[in-house]
Amino acid sequence: MRHRFDETKTTQAAARFLRLAGGELNYMVLIKLLYLLDREALIRWGRPVSFDDFYSMNKGPILSNVHDLITEESAPQEDNVWNKFISSPSNFKVKLLKDIGTGELSEAEDELIDELFAKYGKRYMNRPFDLVDLLHKTLPEWKEVRKGERTPIEISEVLRAGQKSADDIKAIEDELENLGNVQVFA
Repeated sequence: MRHRFDETKTTQAAARFLRLAGGELNYMVLIKLLYLLDREALIRWGRPVSFDDFYSMNKGPILSNVHDLITEESAPQEDNVWNKFISSPSNFKVKLLKDIGTGELSEAEDELIDELFAKYGKRYMNRPFDLVDLLHKTLPEWKEVRKGERTPIEISEVLRAGQKSADDIKAIEDELENLGNVQVFA
């Protein structure tokens, strides 16, 4: 399945994490927090927040577009939403440039961001590699890959890791496809 990335909503989620961290955060920690947000939203509600694509990389699971926006692996675009509100990395950190608000996020998504920051963000703000190690050990959908490579993580793998039944997984995938937020490739 390929997702249709929602850059505005993702930027709002990233900005909320950054506000909770005092305005700046190690970019690897932010990448992991945004992955955890999508993962938990998918397991709880059957829908991710960002609709980004999930991948395994050697330092753990990522959201593909988020990773590329933060690390600038995609061609930088001055007019994209992300670059208007979140800085380029400097000394392995990104900063909130200005507030984008949370208008696209639901109250439940705001609360989930707060929950995840309390659980992971505060603890690992200055220990990104400890967070990477934790996720390697606790997220069964992550697969080890060579440095610089990416391997897709399917929605079904995340849902199985979240203890969803085969029927639930099929229903969630069908609903996402019907909403037009994902495209299934055979």
